[in-house]
Amino acid sequence: MIRINEIKLPLDSNYDDLFAAVIKELKCSKNQIKNIEISRKSLDSRKKDNLHFVYSVDVTVDADENKLLAKSKSKKSAAIEPFIYTMPENKRKSQFRPIVVGFGPGGMWAALTLARAGLCPIVLERGRSVDERTADVNRFWKTKVIDETSNVQFGEGGAGTFSDGKLTTGIKDKLCRKVFLDFVEFGAPEDILYSWRPHIGTDKLAEVVKNIRKEIIRLGGEVRFSCCLTDVIIANGVVHGVTYKYADNNSVDIETDSVIMAIGHSAKDTVEMLYRKGLDIMQKPFSVGARIEHSREMIDKSQYGSFAGHPALGAADYKLSCHPPHGRGAYTFCMCPGGTVVAAASENGGVVVNGMSNYARDGENSNSALLVGIEPEDFGSDHPLAGFKLQREIEEKAFKCGGSDFTAPAQLVGDFLQGVASTSLGNVNPSCPTGVKLGDIRLVLPKKVTDTMADAIVKMGQQLKGFDLPDAVLTAPETRSSSPVRILRDEFYQSLKVRGLYPCGEGAGYAGGIVSAAVDGMRCAHAVLDDEF
Repeated sequence: MIRINEIKLPLDSNYDDLFAAVIKELKCSKNQIKNIEISRKSLDSRKKDNLHFVYSVDVTVDADENKLLAKSKSKKSAAIEPFIYTMPENKRKSQFRPIVVGFGPGGMWAALTLARAGLCPIVLERGRSVDERTADVNRFWKTKVIDETSNVQFGEGGAGTFSDGKLTTGIKDKLCRKVFLDFVEFGAPEDILYSWRPHIGTDKLAEVVKNIRKEIIRLGGEVRFSCCLTDVIIANGVVHGVTYKYADNNSVDIETDSVIMAIGHSAKDTVEMLYRKGLDIMQKPFSVGARIEHSREMIDKSQYGSFAGHPALGAADYKLSCHPPHGRGAYTFCMCPGGTVVAAASENGGVVVNGMSNYARDGENSNSALLVGIEPEDFGSDHPLAGFKLQREIEEKAFKCGGSDFTAPAQLVGDFLQGVASTSLGNVNPSCPTGVKLGDIRLVLPKKVTDTMADAIVKMGQQLKGFDLPDAVLTAPETRSSSPVRILRDEFYQSLKVRGLYPCGEGAGYAGGIVSAAVDGMRCAHAVLDDEF
């Protein structure tokens, strides 16, 4: 297979144009081309008067690849080996079925991999199925009465189910490709395989999640909903089983010697239980901030100029970062073009917000988290779980400032920069479904965070025209972008203290998004297969 990079084509180009560019680059006849597959498609928007797509394509030819490359003398082309995933050998001797705790991306791909290997895993998910969960979330947004077992954080699909379904990742693991291929197999749009900003959208992600569950069950696995892990049975440093309870509080023990803990970043009670069991847990930096919301039309024009609204482009995104003078970094995260801010609490007495988009990304506004890094020295304690305490304090302040009914505190950017409370909205209508209460978000967030946010908004306004728009809305707090702990594990993905226990994904501090969590789930499953114990 030959990969050709840096093929530049106008926005209105089509497959015939791409085919012609391939022939021109390889200096071959069209009859020598057997197949063309887009490897990557990105947008070059550096010059607003010359937006164009840049392609990398994989070409299968009916000719000797090396001779063809030598003849073409193309500096953009090279022979490559296609990606092939091979399931690791199952060296496991145990007759017990492995347990996977949590059914977010880490748990899903751990269970899917184990099921494909014939190990018939049992998945314990504290929340409900995605259809029931969606109904629970919509009810919460409408009535402001939360279900602490089924919400934006807990349930089938994990926290990513109510998000943009963004699949961008900073990791370079080759298993990323397998995760993308799996997504497509189970119903995700094929363009995620090559898009420069791959996303599924919360509307399509729900169906994908259900299809993965059905495949796990078809292969002999089980997915048990409304089953909250309450204990890991440990003796002599080895896992012997788990205890979980149903919604009616009836408890069940399962004997096993392998438990993948893919619990997500909001299962504080489970982490507390593991800490009491003696697992090595350390503080980990995380980030805090707010959602910043602009009109989608404004962001589109800022990014695309006169090309805004072009059907080949869709809603514009952005990714910004800066380091203000005092050294604390700020960045945008989980940008949701044409999306909404969502109420994302998982427990009574606390307000949390996040962002969400459907696949079409056609909402009135675009939003992003504006986050500031929080280091362990900011936690106020050296206790391993002190980061959770800080999260709770911020979320409880937000709950009170919003009126103690899950209304989220909000402030206009202009007022925030001037240090005055907001009393009325401008031209941006906040989209948070539980509503917002205008005021001063400095009453919610730590001073170090708000000082950095203020500096960052000004600097980011220089990077993206309109980012510092006075009418833009800040909705607080965003506190759940990642876990504030890391559950330590060895090179075999097992807990340092407990053989057979595999800390996994975001909740264990080893991932930072849907794809990286899914890859970590696969790695943990591979480790189970490789354990001859």
